[in-house]
Amino acid sequence: MKDSMKDLSYENIIYEEEGKIGRITLNRPEKRNALSYALLTELKDLLSRIKEERKVKVVIVKGAGKVFSSGHDLKEVLGDPIDVERLFKRCYEVMHGIRDLPQTVIAQVHGVATAAGCQLVAACDLAVAEEGALFAIPGVKIGLFCSTPVVFVSRAVGRKRAYEMAITGEFITAKQAYEWGLVNRVVPFDDLEQETTEFAEKIASYSLETLESGKRMFYRQINMHDFAALDYATEVISLHSASEDAKEGMTAFLEKREPVWKY
Repeated sequence: MKDSMKDLSYENIIYEEEGKIGRITLNRPEKRNALSYALLTELKDLLSRIKEERKVKVVIVKGAGKVFSSGHDLKEVLGDPIDVERLFKRCYEVMHGIRDLPQTVIAQVHGVATAAGCQLVAACDLAVAEEGALFAIPGVKIGLFCSTPVVFVSRAVGRKRAYEMAITGEFITAKQAYEWGLVNRVVPFDDLEQETTEFAEKIASYSLETLESGKRMFYRQINMHDFAALDYATEVISLHSASEDAKEGMTAFLEKREPVWKY
């Protein structure tokens, strides 16, 4: 592990920090930010470093150039089956890394997000899209059903809508993506950067300990039955109430002052 995130140097992604916000830019604009094995490997490494350093509280993922991401590099998917499996396992590791990250991850989407690019949007905790953005999981059109992208997309938009997206391969608009639950906000293109940053800054004002605990709890309970989830949530909130930041937050509220977080 390098001593500082400033020491990092990648070929396919760019990482920048501003205050408590980290920005990851997919940086293959000439390839429509295709998620190659090399890019995914760099992304996996970066996520592990962000997790370990715990310097930022929110991470924004965006794309360079005209689109967010067009998905996997098809030249790699046409390769040897062993290499193809290796590619998809690396993608799995990146998606798992996003979910395992203590920080909240926001996708900042412009242009198009297709196939694994749409999967990446769905895997992020939150998403902001510009009004002209388009989303699709169109593998069926080239004879390769989007089996991996549909996993996260179905959990975001529901079964019927996800199946429609996967079985027709057609684009949905940013407005539809918002209505279906794939993105949280839709804004004018010129406001995308500012709106995403303000969204991130709001979350980054809270305790990282609380954000981490809440993210872990949310994803664990989401597929439980109602009262199993409530039982688990009761245990989590009871234990977390004893944490330093929880006590500080409640005390600050009662004393009518701003909290000073430990983390």
